[in-house]
Amino acid sequence: MEPFRVILLPGSVLPAGPAYGALLAALGGTVDAVAKDLELYAGDAPPPGWSLDTEADGVLREADARGWDTFHLLGYSGGGAAALALTARHPERLLSLALLEPAWAGTWDWSPEHTRLWHRYGELRDLPQEEFMAAFMRLQVKPDAVLPPPPPGPPPPWMAKRPAGISAFLHAFNTYELDRGRLAAFGKPVLFVLGGMSSPDEQGDNAGRLSRVFPDFRLEVFPGRHHFDPPHRAEPERVAALLGAHWARAQAAS
Repeated sequence: MEPFRVILLPGSVLPAGPAYGALLAALGGTVDAVAKDLELYAGDAPPPGWSLDTEADGVLREADARGWDTFHLLGYSGGGAAALALTARHPERLLSLALLEPAWAGTWDWSPEHTRLWHRYGELRDLPQEEFMAAFMRLQVKPDAVLPPPPPGPPPPWMAKRPAGISAFLHAFNTYELDRGRLAAFGKPVLFVLGGMSSPDEQGDNAGRLSRVFPDFRLEVFPGRHHFDPPHRAEPERVAALLGAHWARAQAAS
């Protein structure tokens, strides 16, 4: 059996290499994969006019450069939101979709709790940079979740781009029109991986709403994990097994 052709998009903080290193090691030779960094961070500042479509176009350029007419797409956090945008715009290019806690999943049917959470995200713009990341992380997990400590030593150079990049994502989430009808027409397998300690007002809401949109939707919950201790980094072997089954089923159906 030929390896699965996969493109993996990271979230708004870690670059693609460290974000997916453990998962790709667990997948081994079963995949022909590219962990693709976000277009958002290609330069020193977000590109002018950047949107989720910028990321979707970057994925298609990567696939075209490899000669892939179709492929499996996986996205975590902000990369998951970009993966949803690509799915709505170019469903014919995808064999399947895997969402690892997408940071945003459209603007329809928000619960009151989800709406309040997004108002709180909007308030982050007023925080000093040194407080921004801590507040941003805390909003995404349950109150009793333990967040990882900052790594020792000075921050890596790429970290300086992250506040502006996160702000660009938040702006996109407030302005982008994700086509629910086109997502509902996507009949290929969709896998949603959720940490049980992530905010139910965010990820629980996203999973519930997408489960009512996609015809072929499967939810897998990792009870002790959360958005900053995500299953694909904390339990890569289990996630690799889930993905292998997901991709095999998708290719059998196609």
